Amino acid sequence: MIPEHLRPLFWDLGLQDVDLESYPDYTITRVLELGDERAITWLRETFPRSAIESVIRGERRLSRRSANFWALVYEIPTAQVAALCGHL
Repeated sequence: MIPEHLRPLFWDLGLQDVDLESYPDYTITRVLELGDERAITWLRETFPRSAIESVIRGERRLSRRSANFWALVYEIPTAQVAALCGHL
């Protein structure tokens, strides 16, 4: 279940419609792209580091700015980040 304080990140869905188990990448992407410090804290408490890193590496929907930031935070080489490389 998505907490109420994250409602602004999922403006296009009802919070009850966000299925964490079926669509973890979607949820992680939204929070990485749009979340504040509180949202990131929730994300880290909810998903394993490996799932977050997987999204950073493979998700092309992240903006270049967010992808670069999170690659630095998680110490992922930019060559391994899909949003920063045209060929991944």
